[in-house]
Amino acid sequence: MPEGPEIRRAADRLFKAVGHQPLEAVWFYPPALKARAPELVGCRITAIDTHGKAMLTRFDNGTTLYTHNQLYGVWQIARAGERPETKRSLRVVLETQDAAILLYSASDIALWKNADLARHPFLSRLGPDVLDKRLTAAAVARRLQEPRFLRMSLAALLLDQGFLAGMGNYLRSEVLFEAGIAPTRDAAGLSVDERNLLAKALLDVPRRSYRSRGIRKAAGMKADYITDTPDGFAFKAFDLAGEPCQDCGTVIRRRELAGRRLYDCPHCQQ
Repeated sequence: MPEGPEIRRAADRLFKAVGHQPLEAVWFYPPALKARAPELVGCRITAIDTHGKAMLTRFDNGTTLYTHNQLYGVWQIARAGERPETKRSLRVVLETQDAAILLYSASDIALWKNADLARHPFLSRLGPDVLDKRLTAAAVARRLQEPRFLRMSLAALLLDQGFLAGMGNYLRSEVLFEAGIAPTRDAAGLSVDERNLLAKALLDVPRRSYRSRGIRKAAGMKADYITDTPDGFAFKAFDLAGEPCQDCGTVIRRRELAGRRLYDCPHCQQ
């Protein structure tokens, strides 16, 4: 599943293609939305925001299209009137005079009035977005001390979207490696300095990934997220089992923690 940085970069590309231009064609696959497509024709997309791994396409008529890619969903950009050749199932079409953005294979799609969006059953359970510029390391450090999070292993906590939205599996390994903290520990056992280091890494790593043009070539990552540019995001621990740690030379190990693969350095992460 794409993580917060990948969803945000996708949103940026989609908005660049169709933002602020009147929609000339709108189509939805879900039966509940089909009848509402005409009300969006002529509207303009004012923003495409993200909250964690959810995408929020905002229209100038006071409504927002909520979509979540989950495991298989993917957005594509095409010229107006064109549809890429694919075996994927088309779910959403938003088309201007020049371009179309197309959502394939996703099933979590809904159209909400802006005034009601805070009651969305998924969005209402999310924690702050790690890419939100208003979120500070001090606020994350305080969040680590909340009773509901204190006793969770860090391996589990960093996947909990109720803690921080947008985190995911590769970010989990990279954040804990950068902070130098073992994934089996919990927030209650962290010293003040460790808690501050972790809070800083929880913001720095996802934001650094977002600023890159994608992830440098790595096994197990979809081609959509890979870049060959020098400024691509490079893993320091994730997917590097058997390789020497870049800091101490100890072999990076792979473990299954909280139901997902995790990579860490037994020496650097205590």
